Amino acid sequence: MLRYNVARMAESNSQSGPRLGIIAGAGKFPFMVADGARQNGCHVTVVGLRGLADQAIAQHADRFVWAGLARMGRWIRLLRKQHVNQVILAGSVTKTCMYGRFRLLRVLPDWTAIRIWFFQIPDKRNDTVLGAVANEFERNGIIMQDCIKYCEQDLAPDGVLTSHNPSEGQLKDIDFGWRIAKEMGRLDIGQSIAVKETEVIAVEAIEGTDRMIERAGVLCKRDGWMLIKVAKPNQDMRFDVPTIGPDTISNLVRSGAKALIVEAGKTLVIDREQTLAEADKAGIVVVGKKTS
Repeated sequence: MLRYNVARMAESNSQSGPRLGIIAGAGKFPFMVADGARQNGCHVTVVGLRGLADQAIAQHADRFVWAGLARMGRWIRLLRKQHVNQVILAGSVTKTCMYGRFRLLRVLPDWTAIRIWFFQIPDKRNDTVLGAVANEFERNGIIMQDCIKYCEQDLAPDGVLTSHNPSEGQLKDIDFGWRIAKEMGRLDIGQSIAVKETEVIAVEAIEGTDRMIERAGVLCKRDGWMLIKVAKPNQDMRFDVPTIGPDTISNLVRSGAKALIVEAGKTLVIDREQTLAEADKAGIVVVGKKTS
């Protein structure tokens, strides 16, 4: 009986805290948000995007359910059923699945998604789409929170983060590429560019950072190049926050890069210790840079 009462008390405490919903895409970010939120006393409901989210996230939530990528009406109904009043978008989602042959049959959007995608937004850039998603949540009494609210400690600090310092040539490439990357962000095209010897090798667009890294590796096979990844000048921290992790380093190594420059205080670092250790091992310079 005592064990039963303790369990009921723990459940009651979890139920009485803030009620957070997480729309979980791919990667480890949803785990970081869920764990941080629960440590802060939140009752966490995770809606896992089918085909993207890791099934293991269910073990890090109070409630878990699957839903389709373009089934936004279902997301809202599920969260409202759990009396959720705040939500965080966490994890990667590629927009390429929204294009190509038979796209509607692949994603099977519900009416809410169709209304937003085809009738409400003037263009399909990330900020436009995600801003409309945030507005739809708010219309239903659910406020979208900054996605780093429960993991601010995982943002990149300012300075050289590895044991290797940038060379003079790399410092010139940082100064050259930073303003270009920022302008791309301002236009909401992408967050990353590849630079070598004050020349832009590749820019990120709808394909995402990993595919851009691979393309840069094909275009610049020798002597190394630099990836610069930044936040938008007026970054909305509710969504599309730049993110790096061990997979980023592995991809850079395969593609022949020698430096990674990220925006300090605005870039999320997944598994920071492992990420920087792998960069050091590969001789890749990692720098966190503040916008001046």
